[in-house]
Amino acid sequence: MPHAERMLAGPLSASALPGPRPALTPHAGRIAIFSASVGAGHDGAAAELARRLTADGFAVDRHDLLDLLPAGLGRAVRTGYHRMLVRAPWAYQRIYSSSERAGGGGPAARALLRAAEHRVLHALHPDTGAVVSTYPGSSQVLGGLRRSGRLAVPVLTYLTDFSVHPLWVAEGVDVHLAAHPVAAAQARAAGARTVRMCGPVTDPRFRPRAGAERERARDRFGLPEKAPLALLVAGSWGVGPVRQVALELRDSGAVVPVVVCGRNEALAARLRADGIEYAYGWVDDMPALMHAADVLVQNAGGLTSLEAFAAGLPVASYRCIPGHGLTNAAALHEAGVAVWIRDPAELKTVLTDLVDGPLGARQREAALGLFTRTPGQGPAAEITRRHRYGPARAGSRPAAARARSAPRRLAATAAVACAVWACAVVTGGATALDGPGLARTVGHSLDLDDFRHGDSHGNGTEGHHS
Repeated sequence: MPHAERMLAGPLSASALPGPRPALTPHAGRIAIFSASVGAGHDGAAAELARRLTADGFAVDRHDLLDLLPAGLGRAVRTGYHRMLVRAPWAYQRIYSSSERAGGGGPAARALLRAAEHRVLHALHPDTGAVVSTYPGSSQVLGGLRRSGRLAVPVLTYLTDFSVHPLWVAEGVDVHLAAHPVAAAQARAAGARTVRMCGPVTDPRFRPRAGAERERARDRFGLPEKAPLALLVAGSWGVGPVRQVALELRDSGAVVPVVVCGRNEALAARLRADGIEYAYGWVDDMPALMHAADVLVQNAGGLTSLEAFAAGLPVASYRCIPGHGLTNAAALHEAGVAVWIRDPAELKTVLTDLVDGPLGARQREAALGLFTRTPGQGPAAEITRRHRYGPARAGSRPAAARARSAPRRLAATAAVACAVWACAVVTGGATALDGPGLARTVGHSLDLDDFRHGDSHGNGTEGHHS
């Protein structure tokens, strides 16, 4: 599994799956975490949870759901989603909004996820005592396994965003972990029965700067010593109107833009040609860059926002990407931890207030208040408790129904393979089609709402996340 990281356990080949296993039952000491390599946000949360649980003495197995999709469809999902964000963001907005109104994924998305259940179940070590998801698609798969009785250990979903698309909430999941009451309320409204507020998870290197860290960080990156700096991030894919925003920040006169373009080196080169002096590709030491900055400007509302909160850096959402970028901006604004600038005419005034005014002070206080510093609290502690006490009694279905599921899985796999392949081709040619034509094609080919969170994050767990 090229994108899966198995910690303290041997590798598992998805192409050589073992025979049928009995239903998994709780066992001390091992936890599995499922994520997806659509950007780096889901993987970043999974990595930090794994680090904390490993420090608590657990063996942790990490898996990438996209590597467990049948027929190699994970790559098509990842590529198609990326192309849609870059070439046809309006189509992504349409799919996101329609699936949100419908309360989750459509038939093709559900069939695709059902087809992954067998591989997900066999990827689990027999001694697994609890399973955690940081991606809505894997939550749906794991919830289905719990609901059918094939998975007898607790399943927890860690909600990586403040806004909760209905696809995050899967029947069968025991607990949904939320970072804030806004996210918790949205999860309950989407049907989650048990929600726990336990704060965000971020790398411990993200912390408020102290002493001369600001000066040392600016010297390291060659940044101006005195000027107010706005750190502009656009995820590991560098998507959204980054160039426009960088120029607007510069022209506002309120800040000097420092732009991180992730793996989009072409964007970084274009910005430097535009006269944006401080434009970077992938940055390995984002904590230091945050210590150098005075405000963060973001467009997706994912992991980088949480990291900025932990670093005591005020956050502004501006010219957000469609779908989850807009809903996250609204949720963060409602929570009082980030301001959503919707009018370009307000850019200079709001940035000035965030850098050196009461708005910035209020935001820093509210954001830092999200993070628990009490032993026995936080997402890892909640996962540990569920692992220790085990699940409530899980429902099961008759053996005959389970036996009939294998032919259905084969049929679903064949049908979904065609749908995903068609969607990847369509989104790749987005710029060559007229708007209504592409929307009709995408709308009738595949539901992409289960990829909603490719917020930008690449495959790494360090450097620039969003």
